[in-house]
Amino acid sequence: MRILLVEDEKPLAAALGKIFEKNKILVDVVNDGIEGKLLSDNDVYDVIILDIMLPGMTGLEILRSIRASGKNVPILLLTAMDDTQDKVNGLNMGADDYLVKPFVTDELVARVRALGRRPWEVYQDNVIPFSNIALNINTGELFVDGKLNKLTAKEAQLLEMFIRNPGMTISKEQILDRIWGIESQAMENSVEIYVHYLRKKLDKSKTYIKTIRGLGYVLKEKENAEPQ
Repeated sequence: MRILLVEDEKPLAAALGKIFEKNKILVDVVNDGIEGKLLSDNDVYDVIILDIMLPGMTGLEILRSIRASGKNVPILLLTAMDDTQDKVNGLNMGADDYLVKPFVTDELVARVRALGRRPWEVYQDNVIPFSNIALNINTGELFVDGKLNKLTAKEAQLLEMFIRNPGMTISKEQILDRIWGIESQAMENSVEIYVHYLRKKLDKSKTYIKTIRGLGYVLKEKENAEPQ
């Protein structure tokens, strides 16, 4: 699991980061709303934690932007004791949960784990399309012009990452973090192998995975024949 924590109280943010890492949860920690918004645009997080009061851009503004983009990533809000209206506004805008400060860290970790499981449990038969392909993220089935092609679990996770970020260059490091949960140059060959597998299964489709040398890969729709 990988999460994003946007919290402007630096000592608290650093302490929570260590607690999540101790619980084997990958966490990116930022301390202002603008940077939090930029990171939230990347579809690599299983859960996003937003403090409501942030410099630059509030947690509610980030929440509104995420939901306006159509993303259903689980979001947990951190609120002050007297922020009743902010809690109501947050839930109405699409927040999945909230926790009032001060809180017990074990409860925060438990809630994050529960939210991280929720998308797979609630969004059954969740089919996401791109061009003439569609991926069922629950079953790992790939459809090309309606024809079924079964993917392995890793292939399905990788294709989902590409489909949810069309036109965006995704680095090997991001893929390793999101799918394998590690950062290791020794594993970069695994990324190349699975990209190769996916290319073969997308061969008859109108999409392809383009290599951006030195940066990563990007899912694109075919116009004319382009080198991969």
